[in-house]
Amino acid sequence: MTHKSETSYGYFDDDNKEFVITSPYTPLPWINYLGNDGFYGLISNTAGGYCFYKDAKFRRLTRYRYNNVPMDSGGRYFYINDGGVIWNPGGRPSETQLDFYQCRHGLGYSKFIARKNQLQAELTVTIPLQMNAEVYKLKLTNTSKQHKRIGLFSFIEWCLWNAQTDGENFQRNLSTGEVEIDGNFLFHKTEYRERRNHYAFFTCNKDIDGFDTDRDAFIGMYNGFERPQAVDKNQSSNSVAHGWSPIASHHHKLDLAPGHSEEIVFMLGYCELEQTNKWQALNQINQSPARDLFTHVDTSQKFDHQCKRLRSYWQACLSICQVETPDVKFNRSVNIWNQYQNMVTFNMSRSASYYESGIGRGMGFRDSHQDTIGFTHIAPTAVRQRLLDLSATQKQDGSAYHQYQPLTKKGNADIGGNFNDDPMWMILGTANYIKETGDWSILDEAIPFDDNSQAESHFEHLRRAFYHIANKLGPHGLPLIGRADWNDCLNLNCYSNDPNESFQTTEHKQDSVAESLMIAGQFVLYGQEFVRLCEQLDKLQEAKIAQAHIDNMVKAVEDHGWDGQWFLRAYDANGNAIGSHKNEEGQIFIESQGFCVMAGIGIENGKAQSALDSVEKHLACDFGIVLQQPAFSRYHIELGEISSYPPGYKENAGIFCHNNPWICISETMLGRADKAMAYYQRINPIYLQDLQQTHKTEPYVYSQMIAGKDAATPGQAKNSWLTGTAAWSYYAAVQYILGVRPDYHGLIIAPCIPNEWAGFSVKRKFRQAEYHIRVHNHATDKRGLYVDGQFVEGQQIEYTKYQQTHKVDYYKSA
Repeated sequence: MTHKSETSYGYFDDDNKEFVITSPYTPLPWINYLGNDGFYGLISNTAGGYCFYKDAKFRRLTRYRYNNVPMDSGGRYFYINDGGVIWNPGGRPSETQLDFYQCRHGLGYSKFIARKNQLQAELTVTIPLQMNAEVYKLKLTNTSKQHKRIGLFSFIEWCLWNAQTDGENFQRNLSTGEVEIDGNFLFHKTEYRERRNHYAFFTCNKDIDGFDTDRDAFIGMYNGFERPQAVDKNQSSNSVAHGWSPIASHHHKLDLAPGHSEEIVFMLGYCELEQTNKWQALNQINQSPARDLFTHVDTSQKFDHQCKRLRSYWQACLSICQVETPDVKFNRSVNIWNQYQNMVTFNMSRSASYYESGIGRGMGFRDSHQDTIGFTHIAPTAVRQRLLDLSATQKQDGSAYHQYQPLTKKGNADIGGNFNDDPMWMILGTANYIKETGDWSILDEAIPFDDNSQAESHFEHLRRAFYHIANKLGPHGLPLIGRADWNDCLNLNCYSNDPNESFQTTEHKQDSVAESLMIAGQFVLYGQEFVRLCEQLDKLQEAKIAQAHIDNMVKAVEDHGWDGQWFLRAYDANGNAIGSHKNEEGQIFIESQGFCVMAGIGIENGKAQSALDSVEKHLACDFGIVLQQPAFSRYHIELGEISSYPPGYKENAGIFCHNNPWICISETMLGRADKAMAYYQRINPIYLQDLQQTHKTEPYVYSQMIAGKDAATPGQAKNSWLTGTAAWSYYAAVQYILGVRPDYHGLIIAPCIPNEWAGFSVKRKFRQAEYHIRVHNHATDKRGLYVDGQFVEGQQIEYTKYQQTHKVDYYKSA
C-alpha cells in the first residue's frame, strides 16, 4: 500500500519499495546507495555524491567535496540547455526552478523525474549486479507542440584514485592527471603508465557532438557547477586534460519533435588488467575490457533488463523474512527499509557516507561483526567470508585491529587496537551465523593471525577472544577497558590536554586499573554463547572452565558494579566509580544497563527491573534514550572525548541510537512489551514523519545520533545510514519483539508484543523450510506452539523435522 501524505518533502511508495522525494531542497541531502558486489555509489536526491571500487580511500573514481558551500557539491550531472534555459534532472546544481521535480530512491537505484518548459527528463541511475560500473539512462521527452533543439551535456569529475592525497598533495596532483579519448569513450588513466593496473571510463551509446576532459575548459576558471561555460555557450571545446583537474563530459545536440523522446545510456566504469595486458599499442590503454563491459547495457532494452534483474534480486532477499502486523510503519521498516539499510551497513561498515569521508576509518572490527546480525539471513555466504576476514585481523593474544582496509583486508595500523570490547564481538557474529545456517564447519576453518602466519581454527580464534577478556581483569575483577570499549569516547587511560592528540590512540595511563561494566555484561552475554558452542562441539571441559570465568564475572558485577538503583558504568584509572549517583555529572549510563540486563544479570533478584526503571526515569526522552545523565558541562580529563562534546550531542548525553535497541531487548526479557515497542518507535525514522524539519536526516533510514534533551537542538539527527542502529533495531524487532529467533537446533517462537495487538504473521525461510507463522495474542482456548496443527512442546521448531512449507501457530495468553 502506498502512502502519500506523511511529510512535506515526500512519501513512501510501498508498492514499488521507494521513497519519493518531492523537493530538491530537503533539510539535508537525502541519499541512496548503489551497488553490492564491490563497486559502490553514493547518490543524493540531487544526483550529488561519488562512486568507488571496493575502497573509498584507495579506489575512488569521482571527486566529491565534503562540508562544502553550497552543500553537496559534485556528482554525476546532466545539464540541459533548452533555448538558453539551463537545468538538471536532479534539480541541482543549476539554479533554475523546475516546473516538476521528483526523486525516487529505490533498492539499489535512484530515478529522477523533472520538467521544465514542457520538456520532461527521466534519469535512472543504478549499479547492475556483478558489474563494476554505474550506469544511467536518460530519457528526454518534448511534451510541447513546438520543435525543440536541446543541448545535452554529461559531466563527472575524476578523483585521482587516492581520495586522501587527492585533496592534499596538489604540487603533484595538478601535474599527473591523464586522459585518453576514443570516440564516445573518455578514459581516465592517471598513473596508469607507472604503478596502476586500473583505469576508469565514461561512455554513452549515442555518437557525440563534442566532449571535454579539462575542468577549467568546461566549467570556466571562476564559474561554479551551477552554470558551466560550455553549457552556457551550448558548445563543448573538445579539451584534452594535461594535469590540473581532469573530467569527462559528452555533448549531444538533440532535435526533438513534438511528442517525441530520445533515450541515451551512459556508463561510468572501472577496469583492472593484468600487468602484461595493460596496453593495446604504444601509450594506448587496452580498451577491450571497457568496451566489453558496456555491451551489457548499451541499449535501453539491455539497461531495463539489468534493472529487472536488480529488482528480482531484492525481491528474493526481502522474501526470506516478511512480517504483517497491525502497525503499517513497523511492517514498512522491517520488510523493506531496515533490511535494505542492513545490507548497506554490511557493505560499508562506517567507511563511506555523507558523514564519513571514506578516508580515515576503513571497516570497523566491532561494527562489522554487529552488522552481520541484521544481514546473515539475506546473504550467509558473504557473512561467512566477512567473519573469516575479520578473524584474520586478530592477533595471537586474542586482541584485534580496531579497523581494517577493505581493499587489502589488513588491519589499520594508524588506529591499532586495545579497544577491549572488540574480541567478544567475534563470538556474537559467529554464533549468530551458525544459528541461522547450521554451518558448524566455519569453526574448523584455518585462519592465520595478523601477527603470525601459522593458521589456527576459527574456533581457536574465538577461544582466544574469550580469554583475552578473562585474563585482563582489573582490581575489582572486572574487564580492563583499554583505550575504550563500545563507547569509543570513554577514554579512561587517555588523560590528554593536547588538542593535537587523538583521544582514541593516546594513552598516558597504564591499562591496569580502569575497568568497564559494559564489557563485563558483554563478556557474560557472549561468554554464555561460547560455552554453548563448546558444549555443541563436545568440548565439555572447555565449557566448564569458561563457565567458571563467567560465574566469577557475574559475582564481580553484583559485588562491585551495582550502585543501588542501577549498574555502574566503569571505574576510572584512579579506581573511582563512573556512572554512580555519587558523581556530580554522568551519574547513570545506558550501555551497562543494556548489556548487564541482556546478559541476564539481576533478572532474578530485581536489579534488572530497577536498572530499566532508572533508564526510563533518568535517560528516556521524547526522541529516544540519551547515553548518560546528567550531561557533562565541562571537560573531564579522566573521562576523555565523551566530555569534549557540547551537552546533548554525540556521546555527551546525545541519543546514540545504536544502544537504544539494547534497552528494547532488555525490556522484552522482562516481558514489558509496551515499553519495548515505545523505545523501538522513538528512534525509528519511519515513525518521525511529522518531525522531519527537526529530524533533518533521511526519513527512511536510521541515524547514528539524535540530539538529546540537553542539546540546543533536541531531536536533530546526524550521521545517517552507516550505524549499528540498523542491525540492532532489526534484531530487536524480529528476534525479540516478534520473537522469531534462530537458534542452533531450530527456530524459537517467543513473542513479546504490545497488548493492543491481536497478533501478527511472519513468513520466514529458515534452512530447508519455509514457515508461515501466525501468533495469536490474548488466546483463551489454546496455549503454546503448533506446527501443521500438531502441538509442539516448548517454543522451538526443530529444523531436522521440517523441510517443506509449514503452517505454524503460536497461542499467547494475555
